[in-house]
Amino acid sequence: MSYSKEFLDLLKSVTAKRPKTVIDHILAHGSITTEELKDKYGYNHPPRAVRDVKECGIPIVMERVEGSYGRKIAVYKFGDFKKESIKKFTGRTAFSKELKEVLIDKYGSKCFIYNEIMDARDLQIDHRVPYEVGGDSEGELNPDDFMLLSASANRAKSWSCENCSNWNKEKDVTICLSCYWAFPEDYTHIAQKEIRRVDLIWQGKDIFVYEALKEKSTELDKEIQEIIKDILLISIK
Repeated sequence: MSYSKEFLDLLKSVTAKRPKTVIDHILAHGSITTEELKDKYGYNHPPRAVRDVKECGIPIVMERVEGSYGRKIAVYKFGDFKKESIKKFTGRTAFSKELKEVLIDKYGSKCFIYNEIMDARDLQIDHRVPYEVGGDSEGELNPDDFMLLSASANRAKSWSCENCSNWNKEKDVTICLSCYWAFPEDYTHIAQKEIRRVDLIWQGKDIFVYEALKEKSTELDKEIQEIIKDILLISIK
């Protein structure tokens, strides 16, 4: 397939290893699958590598095909590379140390999703509304547009968002603004599904509460989640 000089220049401007690996493979073979990303290049979270490419302003489309183990896998190709299709996301602004400090001062050194208190260096800055949907606002970044996440919460959010139709089709910012992954403190859906969730973390001196629940779980032969739901149901009646 032939590409415009403008698009090739954009591809060549990417030097970071992970997105460049994806780009070079697609240029050579026309596409890349999650199996290839994992088995050939060692990326345990293939969508993250593809997301890196998108965040460089390069359009990527996904299809589902049957993999070598008989299950459906994702295959990625370059999308519409006309100028108007890539201009929105070119030149993503890098996160600064100052932005993280502002977020920590405002919310504390903890994960927005799990409320886990963590060392600042273990927290990652993430857009409340995925960059692929809303991009970055012009001018100085607004701290209210970002959240701090643990690595595991960031992976969970990425997987959920990347499998939401709003990410792949509608790209409606208002849908994201009412989603759990953007505002876990006030939401109406999770990736457009009618689901509610609460993630609980016990740390330090509070761990005994979890151990008590675990003991009760064994005694009653019930999942800890079920016991918590029973307790809550009784308390709100």
